[in-house]
Amino acid sequence: MWSAKIFTLYPDFFPGLLDVGMYKRAREKNIWNLETVNIRDYAIDKHGSVDDKPFGGGSGMIMRADVINNCLEKNLNTNSTIYLSPKGKKLTQQMAKNFSLEKGLNILCGHFEGVDQRVIDKNNIKEISIGDYILSGGETAAVVLLDSILRLLPGVLGGESSLQEESFNGHLLEYPQYTQPREWGGQKVPDVLLSGNHAEIKHWRLEQSRGITQRLRPDLWQKYNKNKN
Repeated sequence: MWSAKIFTLYPDFFPGLLDVGMYKRAREKNIWNLETVNIRDYAIDKHGSVDDKPFGGGSGMIMRADVINNCLEKNLNTNSTIYLSPKGKKLTQQMAKNFSLEKGLNILCGHFEGVDQRVIDKNNIKEISIGDYILSGGETAAVVLLDSILRLLPGVLGGESSLQEESFNGHLLEYPQYTQPREWGGQKVPDVLLSGNHAEIKHWRLEQSRGITQRLRPDLWQKYNKNKN
């Protein structure tokens, strides 16, 4: 069973979107499980403080290293621990695949202006970003991260072969998809998709993926050409 343990100030955020559809069914089948740990329960003063003003000045508040570390020491398991941060390494499909092959993850969710760097350094926590933008807290990012991982676990999607044709596999974006009706809004489904010629369909889809990737994601296009050579 793949296990996710979330360290958060807002445990009520979970399971949230992960408690519907295929993820709920997968959890009921014991394909994966979710545990939340409330960081507030590990405050060490009578006021229950979890944050304080940043040294050196600046706006906002910083989550305290002593509180977080107290929480981690009592709850961490042997799985990898990551902190969701804008300055972390950007999440990729390959990273999601690698995480899906592990036994699970410990995920630290920051809030306010982030967490004291010392707790990250002390615990050798990996920092990961889901993109170049700012969220109000790590909880939303944790759901995105888990969504990218859980769908790769055997038995979650049901149709495992479909995973091989998704965007980012082989550094190409996915080709356009069509279904009924054959004609809609003055537009027709490309003839090749109705031909029944699987070789031609495969070639058309590959060329579409190449063109879309070259036009929209030149960074991926460079990686594709480098791997092809």
